[in-house]
Amino acid sequence: MTTTHFLSDTADLTGRSMRHITRSVDTIITTAVTPIALMLLFVYVFGGAIRSGTDNYVNYLLPGILLIAIASGIAYTAVRLFTDLQSGIFERFHSMPISRPSVLWAHVLTSLASNGITIAIIVVVGLLMGFRTSAGIGAWLAVAGILTLFTLALTWVAVIAGLSAKSVDGAAGFSYPLIFLPFISSAFVPTETMSGPVRWFAENQPVTSIVNTIQDLFAGQPVGSDIWVALAWCVGILVVAYVFAMRTYRRKIS
Repeated sequence: MTTTHFLSDTADLTGRSMRHITRSVDTIITTAVTPIALMLLFVYVFGGAIRSGTDNYVNYLLPGILLIAIASGIAYTAVRLFTDLQSGIFERFHSMPISRPSVLWAHVLTSLASNGITIAIIVVVGLLMGFRTSAGIGAWLAVAGILTLFTLALTWVAVIAGLSAKSVDGAAGFSYPLIFLPFISSAFVPTETMSGPVRWFAENQPVTSIVNTIQDLFAGQPVGSDIWVALAWCVGILVVAYVFAMRTYRRKIS
């Protein structure tokens, strides 16, 4: 298959997946509701008691909420992929002269688009709650790039789950540990306030470096080494997940 054929097939199949999204807008709304509820809870209920080192807690909190939204959103990618497998649509696609990797890439691009919409909704709510930033266009583009890379990496993890699961609950359930990770990171409180073992884990898991980088970009501060650690985590997860996803896919269709 040529590159042109692959791109054309991916575009057609992505259009199909996006039509499913537009017919069930409640999926995007549902994905946004829980992170927004958490943001409201932590800002207006717990915010006054949390020592975050900033006067505007929503500024501190928003990056972590965005990562929780992405971790929640990719569960739907796994479910959509699992549903396609169970419905027999994959066999129908494979009986046609189409590029086989395009079937997976369509789900991945749909995940990027739907999570992008969810993130936009949450940022708007954050602005209404008082989120303010001195970030310029370059910093905003950097934030968008990091969030896109993070979404892409976790989406390929979701692809593995969708291809391997035995039930819908299994396809969605893999995301729960990912949703929980921001709670043991710098997303809600500085890691300095945590006890020894918890602090060590928080400072050496991927979410903390990503959160710290986005917080610095929004604050207009130098990002330091955190950005390289964040990029290393995202790229590493992406490469490993992509390799395993493609191997799992080849086994499924062989």
